[in-house]
Amino acid sequence: MGLGTWAWGDRFFWGYGRGYHDQDLEQVFQRAIEHGVDTFDTAEVYGRGRSERLLGAFGRKYGVLERMVVATKFFPYPWRFTRAALRRALQGSLHRLGRDYVDLYYLHWPFPPRSPEFWVQAMVPLVREGKIRAVGVSNVNLPQLQRVHQVLEGAGVPLAAVQVEYNLVRREIEFNGFMDYCREHRITVVAYSPLASGMLTGKYTPDNPPRDWRRRLYPPTFLERLQRLIRLMEDIGAQHGGKTPAQVALNWALVKGTHPIPGAKTPSQMKSNLAALGWQLSPEAVDALDRVSESLQLGRLTLAPFLRRA
Repeated sequence: MGLGTWAWGDRFFWGYGRGYHDQDLEQVFQRAIEHGVDTFDTAEVYGRGRSERLLGAFGRKYGVLERMVVATKFFPYPWRFTRAALRRALQGSLHRLGRDYVDLYYLHWPFPPRSPEFWVQAMVPLVREGKIRAVGVSNVNLPQLQRVHQVLEGAGVPLAAVQVEYNLVRREIEFNGFMDYCREHRITVVAYSPLASGMLTGKYTPDNPPRDWRRRLYPPTFLERLQRLIRLMEDIGAQHGGKTPAQVALNWALVKGTHPIPGAKTPSQMKSNLAALGWQLSPEAVDALDRVSESLQLGRLTLAPFLRRA
């Protein structure tokens, strides 16, 4: 399991500077390292670069910067349309991280005007220069994934990982051939938002919906239907030594063969995430979760609700 750092420095979505601060994030980092979690997922757009800066600063302070496994992402803004633009973006990320290379570099979204194939082709020389150790793509559909994979294969560079939202209420990749393709070609599926942005923790109910941007994605009508799954997760958690719904959800993602990257803004959240490790849901529990969650499936995540708000 890795640690996602979308919330590190992000004021717009997560309220950085109000409910949590750099001191909290440093404690999250310290706890992760102490418990063997050394894989960190960030991006140039997270906190407008602050996530990368914090990650680099914490890595240097605790003397672990070089042994950390760091993934970051290139965002294809519409004014970026040359390979040189990707090279400059990578240099900016490396500068903020304080490193000479990144372990995994993703195309963040498959936005026009350039195709995903164009951007991964631009990464190939950077792999050969040692500035990128591995290439990944994020938020792509199956045809895009297949085309990117073919382009990289032709260049002799593996497609190491694909990052998509995957959790108990967004399981589309299980049903459309996406996960099967990744398994067949040994592409790691990195599951972001494995707790559905907090909806699978049990914290939110129809009477206590989220008060921020998440309400657009998970309205009270959905939260009402979700309660059956939450109750099942509570029952299963009790059978596994008092695990919480959040820990059940994370363990489910692990059992499914993905690499989840839950976020954490506070030490208590990191402690909860870590308690999802060291045990395993029974096949019967996984089957029960699958059956109940099938009626709750949401469509593929898009940026439309965020863009409307912006």
